[in-house]
Amino acid sequence: MDIPYEFLGKIFVYLMLFALAGTGIALLIGAYSFKNHKIIFPGFVLFMLYLFYSPTKLLCRVFRIRETLVDDILIDVRNAITLDRFVRTKENRGVFLPQCMRHPECKARCDPIHGYECKRCGKCDISKIYEAADRYNFKVFVIPGSSFVKKIFKEYRPQSCLGVACYNELAEDMQEVSFIPVQGVLLLRDGCFNTKANVEEIIRKMEMCDV
Repeated sequence: MDIPYEFLGKIFVYLMLFALAGTGIALLIGAYSFKNHKIIFPGFVLFMLYLFYSPTKLLCRVFRIRETLVDDILIDVRNAITLDRFVRTKENRGVFLPQCMRHPECKARCDPIHGYECKRCGKCDISKIYEAADRYNFKVFVIPGSSFVKKIFKEYRPQSCLGVACYNELAEDMQEVSFIPVQGVLLLRDGCFNTKANVEEIIRKMEMCDV
């Protein structure tokens, strides 16, 4: 039996064109939603941009669009569609902070499951977030990496969570825990050392749950 290579080749090309067109449409819809704060077809946008995450960033490079727009869209759309459930969740609420927010002279011990145990010395913004978390019934975890998220979820079993991270990690991490209501806040200054976060935004999201 002859293999119809030409026919299979045509199917492959059509599928690639379809995927490219779908990704482009999702990117345009997402960009419109992000700019105008009006979410349109969120399920389609999330599905296409996560499925074709790397090609979409390549598409941005080709058209000289900043690549982080893809992450902005994914985070913004996810925040919008889970906000109501996030606010309504009253128990087992977690805040996940990256260890890079710690002060360079931080002496906190790193627990093998829960991450760094903050001493609330006041040298960095983490202590402010801890104080707000106490008021609004959130538990804070300062984690060295995403592997700790799985450990914490297994033991603490949060019913909602608020994550803080850089572009490279936040969109992906929010997708991994999308089975519960999740909100994300981007770092203002990223890197692997002495980073900064929008503390007011983090506290505001916790405060929204105090109803």
